[in-house]
Amino acid sequence: MSVAACAELVQRGDPDRFRAVMAAPVDARAQLFPLYAFNLEVARAPWVTQEPLIAEMRLQWWRDVVENAASGAARAHEVAGPLHELIRDFGLPVEVMDRLIAARRWDIHREPHDGVEGLAEYLEDTGAGLVWLAARALGAPDSAEAPVRAYGWAAAAAMYIRAIPALAARGRQPLPEGLGPQDLARRGLEKLAQARKGRKAVSKEIAPALLAGWQTEALLRQVVGGRSSPEMSEAGKRWGLLWQALTGRW
Repeated sequence: MSVAACAELVQRGDPDRFRAVMAAPVDARAQLFPLYAFNLEVARAPWVTQEPLIAEMRLQWWRDVVENAASGAARAHEVAGPLHELIRDFGLPVEVMDRLIAARRWDIHREPHDGVEGLAEYLEDTGAGLVWLAARALGAPDSAEAPVRAYGWAAAAAMYIRAIPALAARGRQPLPEGLGPQDLARRGLEKLAQARKGRKAVSKEIAPALLAGWQTEALLRQVVGGRSSPEMSEAGKRWGLLWQALTGRW
């Protein structure tokens, strides 16, 4: 049970977030790696089995981990152990973690989201919630929650649009009727603008929590411009991440 084990998991399973953490100050990595490893484990739980009941059980296991960690009963697991310490040491809101896990039940089943607002709630719980947890782990005050969550929602929208072909190939219905990728991208850009209006509440100490969304604006603008498969070049990724890490601007 170590941060190093969490880092290895993130490096293998979520390379973009791994890059973002490695671009963060060293003293922030011990908080971010366990949190992103937890998110990775939860996100892939619905996809590692064809049996919905088993997938439900996997998600329930993580819900129990979060609940038990809050009460001081840690699990002997390479991610659950460091996650328990993170919850205990930084007072992370377990209800936000629980909603993040519960939202992933949609990935198990084949029903569409409950309209536009159903998708918006999914992005709020999975994306905005994760970025807020990362910010809290770095000491964010309550006053930073609104802009941090808006940024997280926008970042989640960009990643979700990229995942649409894979979701459709697996028999899911990614977008509710009447909502196209460009519509979602425009809404993501609106959220990004909202986040930037509250930028003053996000100090440089918690800015590393937002590094994982460094591709957000570029990807969303590609979609609005008509590109169906948004992607950044490797050079663009490197320079974009370096710029945000050095300047703290997002």
